[in-house]
Amino acid sequence: MRGPGNRLFKAVKLRQIIIYSYLSLAMGGALAHESIELSVIEVRAKAENLEGIAAASSQGVVSNQRLANMPILRPGEALEMVPGLIVTQHAGDGKANQYFLRGFNLDHGTDFATYVGGVPVNMPSHAHGQGYTDLNFLIPELVDRISFRKGPYYAEEGDFSSAGAAHIDYFRKIDGSLGQVTLGQHGYARSLLAGSPVVGNGNLLYALELFHNDGPWQVHENYRKLNGLLRYSEGSRYDGFSVTGMAYRGRWTSTDQIAKRAIDSGLVDRFGSLDSTTGGETYRYSLSGEWAKRGENSQSKANVWWLRSGLDLWSNFQYCLNDLAATGTCDTGDQFKQGERRQAGGFAASHTRYDNWGGFDVSNAFGVQGRIDRLHPVGLYNTSARNTWNTVREDKVTQRSLALWVQNEWRWNSWFRTIAGARGDAYDFTVDSNLSANSGKANEQMVTPKLALIFGPWQKTELYLNYGHGFHSNDARGTTITQEPGTGNAVDKVKPLVRTKGYEIGLRSEIVPGWQSTVALWQLDVGSELLFVGDAGTTEASRPSRRYGLEWTNLYVATDWLAFDADLAWSHARFNDADPAGSYIPGAVNATANLGMTVDHIGPWFGALRFRYFGQRPVIEDNSVRSSGSALTNLRLGYRVGKQTQVALDVYNLFDRQVNDIEYWYESQLAGETAPLADRHIHPTEPRTFRLSINQRF
Repeated sequence: MRGPGNRLFKAVKLRQIIIYSYLSLAMGGALAHESIELSVIEVRAKAENLEGIAAASSQGVVSNQRLANMPILRPGEALEMVPGLIVTQHAGDGKANQYFLRGFNLDHGTDFATYVGGVPVNMPSHAHGQGYTDLNFLIPELVDRISFRKGPYYAEEGDFSSAGAAHIDYFRKIDGSLGQVTLGQHGYARSLLAGSPVVGNGNLLYALELFHNDGPWQVHENYRKLNGLLRYSEGSRYDGFSVTGMAYRGRWTSTDQIAKRAIDSGLVDRFGSLDSTTGGETYRYSLSGEWAKRGENSQSKANVWWLRSGLDLWSNFQYCLNDLAATGTCDTGDQFKQGERRQAGGFAASHTRYDNWGGFDVSNAFGVQGRIDRLHPVGLYNTSARNTWNTVREDKVTQRSLALWVQNEWRWNSWFRTIAGARGDAYDFTVDSNLSANSGKANEQMVTPKLALIFGPWQKTELYLNYGHGFHSNDARGTTITQEPGTGNAVDKVKPLVRTKGYEIGLRSEIVPGWQSTVALWQLDVGSELLFVGDAGTTEASRPSRRYGLEWTNLYVATDWLAFDADLAWSHARFNDADPAGSYIPGAVNATANLGMTVDHIGPWFGALRFRYFGQRPVIEDNSVRSSGSALTNLRLGYRVGKQTQVALDVYNLFDRQVNDIEYWYESQLAGETAPLADRHIHPTEPRTFRLSINQRF
């Protein structure tokens, strides 16, 4: 920029400051602690979800105030504030959630990239599933905001981001110190202590979380979590730095999905277990640094991170099928362990220059990103009651990636601007397998272009046309495999990188004062699906596909004490090759809804009522079997005892609906059965559950 006289500043700054002031009001003053007297760069960065700022209608920001009013059963459900995203669970709560968006069964995170404090959460070449995203270390009370983008239209977004991406940022400081205790049914107990005292020229944010939950399961989950955060920061996210350390450990017993015939016959209760020794142990330690510098005409950012993590996950999805086939008995069963030990590190740096070329306001940005993951080992093992009796495969994996990206934004006049970008990625895989035939190296490069045309605003309305290519990486072990472990059968290698291509037309408007609404019509082509295989607990490359759909997102602030939001999404997903098996994509949801009402400032009272609909899905390629849909309602009712103390009651599954979190269709064999049977395998939604929280500021 050239200072206050710049045309972009004159045309945009006042309008954007007014919009940003309105956003602060609409979100209950969540952002009021930061000054409204902002530079153009700060305004642009802070108002990403508004007309005149965003690159697509499906881009936005969720404030901390909206999260604070949301009853959250599990930490990962904070992502349900991303319009159209459904978060659920098919096993013990210590395991990563399962995610659904835009006609994708994202499994545990494939095709949706997630970052916390600048550190990527998705795990490539993971023992359980490609892109595994475990958010159990997230502390929702400390989340400042969630910035989300959907579709492959952003040069800055890389692996796993074709369906979307979410960047979760913690506060740099909080008001006073916070002590919170939550107690609930089924052995639920959680305590949180957090604060951010002034240290030197900055603030030291700390948090410690202790957690225990048995859940409604007949075999107690006994989920124990120890979680901590330490962050020192100076300045802001646009002009300052922070150093953040996070540490998390968890262990649990799991009630996995159960064959429906076992429930119907009375062999096991709906909340019972067919293997009382499944579950897991996990840990995650990270250290990261973020730096930003705002110049008169520029914005520079950089971050570096290191991560150490591990997982041992014991599952049993087929019960006795393999054991009966091999030995004629079910003495050991079909339990298996997926385990890994990982160290990873990476960096990112970018620079944006704001300028005026020939009377046109432009910005040019470029960046570099890198990552390396070392897994030693990552393996699959046969187990019985968590005791290993056979190694199916065990590998050492090294995966490296390097990316360069560039982007140009050109404001041609007051009602038309363009954003054009490109990204180049290079990947390198090295696999050292216990089966020498599966060892080897692979590499691939890919260039992905991006383009956005934005028209408006007119009468607080803006039109977006988006086009872009993206990609997801495949598991490194699949890029070098030649023999199937156990059988020795020949198998084909998979491509290291799979291209995606997306289109979108969107509209953003403030229809009436206080009502912000966006509509997006989108399409996404995927060169090869990554599908969750329920009986093996793995993610495998599959056939090419096409999805398209429609999303409608609304926020209406009726008064200073009442707000409504409504996110509605419909999608159509099919394989687009010829295969007698059928064209339906298992798990691809075609309709979702997330509706909410929030009240605040009614004297000391506050609260929220939320309704979530999770539509039916095909569970087999020919669509002969479909999962049931589910409709859940959650309630939060709170009372402020004083300025420093508040009490909140959360009620999950308010109407005690007997529905399922997840349903699969595959073959399994119970003890006493003479042959395998294809059946629904379900994980039930938790029954009506009460939790009471007491928050004390001091």
